[in-house]
Formats: sequence, C-alpha cells, structure tokens
Amino acid sequence: MIELSRRLSERSCFNLMEIGKLKRTGLFLVYVFAVYMVFPDNVYAMHIMEGFLPFNWAAFWWIAMVPFVIAGVRSIRKTVKLHPNLKMLLGMAGAFAFVLSALKIPSVTGSCSHPTGVGLGTMLFGPTAMTVLGMIVLIFQALLLAHGGITTLGANTFSMGVVGPLVAYGIYKGLKKLGAPQWLSIFMAATLGNLMTYVTTSIQLGLAFPAATGGIMASILKFMGIFAFTQVPLAISEGLLTVMVFNILNAYSKRELQVLTAFTGKAISTLKGGVKA
Repeated sequence: MIELSRRLSERSCFNLMEIGKLKRTGLFLVYVFAVYMVFPDNVYAMHIMEGFLPFNWAAFWWIAMVPFVIAGVRSIRKTVKLHPNLKMLLGMAGAFAFVLSALKIPSVTGSCSHPTGVGLGTMLFGPTAMTVLGMIVLIFQALLLAHGGITTLGANTFSMGVVGPLVAYGIYKGLKKLGAPQWLSIFMAATLGNLMTYVTTSIQLGLAFPAATGGIMASILKFMGIFAFTQVPLAISEGLLTVMVFNILNAYSKRELQVLTAFTGKAISTLKGGVKA
C-alpha cells in the first residue's frame, strides 16, 4: 500500500513537470510568433556581414578604426617587452573573445546574437590592446566561419573592439573609484561593454540604412529592438561568466595579475624581466 502511494506520488510529480514544460514551450512559441509579427523584415546579425554596408560607410569605419589599432599595437608591444610572461595571459584573453563571439545564438527574425568576450581582456590589458585582439578575432571569424566580413571589418572592429572595450574600461575604473566590490565592477563592465557593442552596431546600420518613415532614428530603434530580445540576457550571462573567469585567474595566475592594472590600480610596472616568482 505504501509502495503504491509512493508510485502514484512520483507519477503525479512527473505529470506536473511535463505540464510545466509544455506551458513553458507554449509561451516561448507564442513569444516567437509575436516577435515575428512585430519585426517581419530581413535577416540581421550582430556582426555586419560581408558587402552589406555601402562603400562610403565601410570606408568610414575602417578609417575610424585605424588610430585605435595603432595605439593597441603600441600598448601590446610595451606590455610584452616589459613582461614576456604575460604572453600566455594575452593569448588567453584573445581566445576567450574568439570563443564567446563565435557562439552565434539565433535571435528573432532570423538574426543572431552572441557574447563578445572583450570585457575580460579590456580589464586585464586595457581597451586599446583589446582593439587589436578584437580585430584579429574578427578576421579569423570572417575567413573561417563566414561570420562578419573583410569589407565590414572596420565597422565590426569599431563596435566590438573600440566602443565595447572603452565602455567596459570606463565602467570598471569608475566603479572601482567609487569603492564598488571587485566582482560588481567586473560584472557591470563586461555586461555594459557587451550591450554598447550591440547599440553601436544598431547605430551603424541605422546610419547606413535610414528608414523611409522616421529616418535614421527610427531605423536605429528598429535594429536595437531586433537585437535586444536575446542580447540583454546574453550580456548579463557574459558578465557572470567574466566574474567567474576572473576568480579562476585570481586563484591560479595571481603572480601574473599582480603587475596588471586591473588588480593593482596602477599602470603596468616598468620593471623589466617578467613576473617575479
């Protein structure tokens, strides 16, 4: 009798779980259908695809990107020259950005969203160094994954490798000055850096393709609305992941981190010869 009651109880719980899953699936389908009704237009992606931008805008973003790349190359040279042992950490920051930004997650109306991964490298090595790493990541993705493009490399680098890192760095340093906890500063920097990347991409597309009704601003708001459904939760997830990675680095690479701005609050030490044991 007791065994029968137990089995009935387990079956009841199982049925309730199945009903809950069906409800969640139904709500998700309704959500997707509603979004398709609101945004029934073309396919867009977080990285602007090859040949999508008019020549004048593609050239403009290439020119706007170049000064930051030059500054980034100088920053990386200085860091590697003074501390050769940081090469591995620098490579890890680039790999982190490559893996995260390659995770294309389907969004609404056929678009896709993804994390950017630039917050981690920005807080470790500074925003201009992340510009160079971001550009390298985007080149590999354009050539190997058909994600983005060479003609649109300037625009994609400017959004993901310039604006995103600058915002992340500013948020991080600002919150640290205000006395915020380390984890909160890292979380907010990575999250807002991600969000500003998608905002910049929306502005780039809005400038290149103004709406027939409402002009540039209407077009920007439309693109932002398309990305926002998946990009906002992704940005929060990236913030949490970045905090976790920082905690791991703090546990296993503490010696390397001791010379970095993110943990010392000072410029990278000019002491040559690498990280001291």
